[in-house]
Amino acid sequence: MSDPGPSRLVLLGAGLAGVAVALGAFGSHGLKGRVDAEALGWWQTGVQYLLPHAVAVMALGLTGRPALRLPGLLLAGGSVVFAGTLAAMALGGPRWLGAVTPLGGLLMIAGWALLAWRGAAAAPETRQPSA
Repeated sequence: MSDPGPSRLVLLGAGLAGVAVALGAFGSHGLKGRVDAEALGWWQTGVQYLLPHAVAVMALGLTGRPALRLPGLLLAGGSVVFAGTLAAMALGGPRWLGAVTPLGGLLMIAGWALLAWRGAAAAPETRQPSA
């Protein structure tokens, strides 16, 4: 029986990508003139991080490799925390959420680092030709 994890990553990534597009459109059309420039900047930054990480999560799921599930979940969770706290602050949420935002960044960094580590561990050794 195959691991259902990878297909769930595809669904998770696709869902996050859809949310990112919707948030981007809402920011461009619904927030302009309703929030100040700083809040709009927070919103845009969150969307700019959410969309590419959503695509990365989908790509990891499409590989079908169970070893890439945890990096995908770290990227997804980190981008949700990062973008979510910025969006909440942009909509008038408490400024202390700004202290939580870097935790999302750390989760994303951990996801990329784990992906690099697992990728390096899975790469075949290259040998130098004998002289």
